[in-house]
Amino acid sequence: MMVMEKRSLRKFENFSEWFDEILFNAEILDNRYPVKGFAVYKTWGFKIIKKILEILEQKLDETGHVPMLFPVAIPEDMFAKEAEHIKGFGSEVFWITHAGDRELDKKLLLRPTSETAMYPMFTLWIRSHADLPLKIYQSVTIYRYETKATRPLFRMREFLWNEGHTAHRGWDEAEEHVREVVGIYDHVFKRLGLSYLILRRPDFDKFAGAVYSIAFDAWNPDGRVNQIGTVHNLGDNFARAFEITYEDVDGSHKYVIQTCYGFGVSRVLAAIIAQHSDDRGLILPPEVAPIQVVIIPIIYREVAEEVNAYAKEVYEMIKREGIRVHLDESEDKTPGEKFYYWEMFGVPVRVEVGPLDRAERKITLVDRVNLRRRTVKFEDAINAIKNLFDEVFRNIEERSRLTLEEFIVDAHGAQSLDDIIKNRKIARVCWCESIECAEKIREISGGEIRGYRFDREEKPERACVICGQAAKKVVYIARAY
Repeated sequence: MMVMEKRSLRKFENFSEWFDEILFNAEILDNRYPVKGFAVYKTWGFKIIKKILEILEQKLDETGHVPMLFPVAIPEDMFAKEAEHIKGFGSEVFWITHAGDRELDKKLLLRPTSETAMYPMFTLWIRSHADLPLKIYQSVTIYRYETKATRPLFRMREFLWNEGHTAHRGWDEAEEHVREVVGIYDHVFKRLGLSYLILRRPDFDKFAGAVYSIAFDAWNPDGRVNQIGTVHNLGDNFARAFEITYEDVDGSHKYVIQTCYGFGVSRVLAAIIAQHSDDRGLILPPEVAPIQVVIIPIIYREVAEEVNAYAKEVYEMIKREGIRVHLDESEDKTPGEKFYYWEMFGVPVRVEVGPLDRAERKITLVDRVNLRRRTVKFEDAINAIKNLFDEVFRNIEERSRLTLEEFIVDAHGAQSLDDIIKNRKIARVCWCESIECAEKIREISGGEIRGYRFDREEKPERACVICGQAAKKVVYIARAY
């Protein structure tokens, strides 16, 4: 037990090395692609991503969204229409200037986000109030020339995300939709067992072109927060820039009110790995595990045929239940090597079938979180496996929640703020809302104001952590990816 406790500390002590090893050894992603900031999603990682998107897209479909797919190329003049937007993303875009040796008459860019790709089409599609609300989404790759150090999954120049865009008749309808989408993201992230803060960003850190922004910040073992999702109320800023209007029931013409939101698929995968996994490798929520159960025969030469036959019988029984199961019949590894291998890949439940199991018509079950063995009768196996799925999920969910609670520490002054961030925690502070104090917070601690809680009201209990004047908000300070 002491060895396991010591091993489990490694991701908190040397997160970067630990994370890179899991990405490589569990075949999540290969970062050796010869363009910096671009990587290859390998089979195991991409299968997890597809499961995550299935959960999200099903929820979007249920709430009246429709899927579409827009081009990756955006004309320069469309991108430049909303001044605040181009200012926010102008330094990060990849430009397309030539086709072969010919210079293009009009420069194009690869989408850094899709507002300026979609909204010219909204202008064509929206004519009257009967066309509203318009609620669309797409799951695509995004391109941003990150000037900070790139980091696999966390900060890449090509990354995966799902983005939604809507148009509404008025402010109240758009506000209601913002709350709906926050609920959708919250639902999906909870099904993945993740823990995070839902924060309204300060105005100086909102999405370029938005009235306000809300973000989901997930904890990370190194103390940095990982922004896994964002929701923005755009007001009529883009509607005015792109002339997106509709005819109301009284015949008047009005600008639509818009929202947009992004689910960072690459970052969500990073959060699953970072929050749930250990020094043996991945630990996956059963719902998104490419293989949920692996069966490993424990073979002795004199009973090999009988044990293999029983293992196949167990496999067929589990498969009939729709559980994603794999029978490892490979002959080049010992059972112990197979245990280690599938633990690295995070398979939630291992089934061991040996001579005694066959003789007694039983199977041995091992969960990935605690590696605890239990033996059940053949006829009870399905219920036992499903219960074990629930147990695995409850364990990783609770562990993640408790870690977030441990990470959040109240700062009572500038020195304690500095200490909290240096100790790789998240500081909870009272703030007067002045830009000067926000800049001082960054200067003192190296962290940044991530925002104040959207999902609950927190009233300041103390004066501003910097100036000592009356505080207006309780905000969270952290370093971020």
